[in-house]
Amino acid sequence: MPRNDPTDTGGLFIGRRPGTAPLRYRTDPERAGERRRRTDAALAAAVLVLESLVCLTLWGPQPVAWLWVGSQIDYHAGSITLALVVTFLGMIATLMITLGIATRLDRAWRILRRAAGHEQQEGMLPRIFAVTAIVALVVFSLWFWIIEGPAPTLAPR
Repeated sequence: MPRNDPTDTGGLFIGRRPGTAPLRYRTDPERAGERRRRTDAALAAAVLVLESLVCLTLWGPQPVAWLWVGSQIDYHAGSITLALVVTFLGMIATLMITLGIATRLDRAWRILRRAAGHEQQEGMLPRIFAVTAIVALVVFSLWFWIIEGPAPTLAPR
């Protein structure tokens, strides 16, 4: 039987790229004692909360911090170009570092979920990233449209 099914070959008809094989576990997770499973489930929940907080920093604290760094560079060096370059590169660098941390946390969460007795094969990182983006959008929209307002106030000062 030919092995050219795209789901089997990673989309290629000549073979599979390294590292793209479907994830197959050798055995089902072992059932530990109830106390151990509850501990693993609590640790998995804590890791999930930490992963959510790490992803949430991408939408507020990190960009604000890099904008502050850029403003300080502009003030001290007097070069807006240098400030923009440093701000942009800093945001990209911390984005990559944060996503690397979140990926490792997601892997730890999957392992803890399996240790807690769940058949966990996929992580939550894509969903967490999407939810944190939506939360950040809602919070920013409330701040922009309700609290701060896009236009001057109606009454003169």
